[in-house]
Amino acid sequence: PGVWEYLRVNLHALVVEELQPAEFLHFKEELVDGVKNGDFTLELDFEPFNAAFPRPTLHKYIGDGVEFLNRHLSAKLFHDKESLLPLLKFLRLHSHEGKTLMLNEKIQNLNSLQHILRKAEEFLGDLKPETPYEDFEARFEEIGLERGWGDNAERVLDMIRLLLDLLEAPDPCTLENFLGRVPMVFNVVILSPHGYFAQDNVLGYPDTGGQVVYILDQVRALETEMLQRIKQQGLNFTPRILILTRLLPDAVGTTCGERLERVDGSEYCDILRV
Repeated sequence: PGVWEYLRVNLHALVVEELQPAEFLHFKEELVDGVKNGDFTLELDFEPFNAAFPRPTLHKYIGDGVEFLNRHLSAKLFHDKESLLPLLKFLRLHSHEGKTLMLNEKIQNLNSLQHILRKAEEFLGDLKPETPYEDFEARFEEIGLERGWGDNAERVLDMIRLLLDLLEAPDPCTLENFLGRVPMVFNVVILSPHGYFAQDNVLGYPDTGGQVVYILDQVRALETEMLQRIKQQGLNFTPRILILTRLLPDAVGTTCGERLERVDGSEYCDILRV
């Protein structure tokens, strides 16, 4: 159950042979596009996401995958203090567009990290909550802290206390809260390969219905959410959201034949057709 098998039947020789999924998909594409003759074909390999990936076996985790993953990660990370070294390494290496985030090379080990965080906590406790990060950015950079903790003293202090709690007495809930506030998501790709994906004059076409409207509404809301989070994290990066769909040669009066189209009502959302 749940496993597809593909067969090719030669009516002249009365021979049946099994096809691999890649061969079957290649055959389907040639029925529409003709023989490729070595032309580039887009391939998406999702296997790395499944390799050694933990899978829940209890029904109670259905719909709570994030909680399950945090518990699994916590069990691997928090055997002893040295188990937190991967988290330290991640925070030191974390960057975006060449800009170092969270920690720089001045923090070399867990003891120095804990010491610096306590100094930062004491310093921030004397500031007004609304103090902008720019007012103490230079001082933080000197002790090893980079942008990404927050845009004002209150948010930075909350993040620092979360990490201190992890170093003192780690638990899955604290880990989830901390990782959920670390700036990591700046670019999003949404795959929508079915139907006629465009913003006008497509509803009612084959395999085209409410999901097109749903995705367009979702990317606009996602852009607003990402912009707000990036600002609250004290950063000024520009997010990018791509809806990846099919480029249709027979666009029948729609924009489905245009390779790139900006989503109306957004600044950083585009439809990319391939």
